[in-house]
Amino acid sequence: MNDPESVRRTVEAVWRIDSARMVGALARYTGDFALAEDVAQEALAEALVSWPRDGVPATPAGWLLAVARRRAIDSFRRNNTRDEKYAQLARDATAGVPAGAPDDLLDPDRVGDDRLALLFIACHPVLSKESQIALTLRVVAGLGSDQIARAFLVPVPTIQARITRAKKTLSAAGVRYGLPSAAERDERVSSVLNVIYLIFTEGANASIGDDLLAADLAIEAIRLANVMAHLDPDRPETYGLLALCELTAARFPARIGPDGEPVLLAEQDRRRWDRSAIRRGMAALAKAESFGQGLGPYGLQAAIAACHAAARSVEETDWDRIVILYEALGRIAPSPIVELNRAVAMSMAYGPQQALPIVDDLVARDVLRGSQLLPSVRGELLIRVGRRDEARQELELAARLTANSRERGVFERKIERLADDQ
Repeated sequence: MNDPESVRRTVEAVWRIDSARMVGALARYTGDFALAEDVAQEALAEALVSWPRDGVPATPAGWLLAVARRRAIDSFRRNNTRDEKYAQLARDATAGVPAGAPDDLLDPDRVGDDRLALLFIACHPVLSKESQIALTLRVVAGLGSDQIARAFLVPVPTIQARITRAKKTLSAAGVRYGLPSAAERDERVSSVLNVIYLIFTEGANASIGDDLLAADLAIEAIRLANVMAHLDPDRPETYGLLALCELTAARFPARIGPDGEPVLLAEQDRRRWDRSAIRRGMAALAKAESFGQGLGPYGLQAAIAACHAAARSVEETDWDRIVILYEALGRIAPSPIVELNRAVAMSMAYGPQQALPIVDDLVARDVLRGSQLLPSVRGELLIRVGRRDEARQELELAARLTANSRERGVFERKIERLADDQ
């Protein structure tokens, strides 16, 4: 009997590394994405039972794929009375594939196309944004339902329901496995990039819970952005997204103190920033700029992140350039968040008096309701102009609206300092 915990870790590692190409290969074989994901999950469950008893096979991925293919063949045979396609596959399938043998389905020349197809299927427009994220993390990133649930702090049954509903929706819509046509890909690529961006954003700034970062989630998003950049290399905005993720993640080592408390940008030890990630991000940004088409929303945000990465301190940051970049971003992707960030940059470049009217206008328009971002920025600006009572009220509102306990602690400490100074 093998150590169950050691075997479990092995199964998880194999699944994390190889699940996407296995599901892609099975989907290519069956033509049915939902069936491919189901039989791959069945093979995973069987491995968790048999590997502790029989030992880890010599080629774990081949073992999983062989079991999954047999399960698919069984499904074909169950359905062969009502579907001629399944009947033909059942007749043609080779029975008794030896467990552990390398499988010709994992054609190295097709793995790239398979992964790209999975990304576009998981982000099909018939699915809700929540379902797209859950399905992408499941089939492309190889995360289990429990891991996805922990990342977004929702119950496991909620994630399982989203994934099940997504697969049923894809089946009902007649979505078949394969890369969409060039025209369809152009229509869907923004959804793919947006899902990756949302996953990274949640990893970089966990919306709720006790940790500021969900680093594993951010790392998965960077991996997916790399997949897109390598497999669909002719889109500058893909490199813009990759650059944004790398340059933002470069600050992670300095963003958290010894006790897990957040460290604000002005107080971060920039020597702890990940220089390798900065180099990768700068290279991706240069690639995005090399197309000569102008930067898109992700590329402009990456250019802003690059300004921070290039500066030795907050004071030496090129805030004038950041203001210009936010103005450009506001023209092509206007949003209250962009306006709020532009106000922050203006306060650093020209003083808080220049920024307050922008923030006050957002308050008057009643945007970002329920978010801590607007009162937190307004509170900081009011402190700088000496309106401390109003600032305390804004920071108290920000603290009430913050679901992340670490971020809430930042506001509470600022409120305490305001009280102590009076």
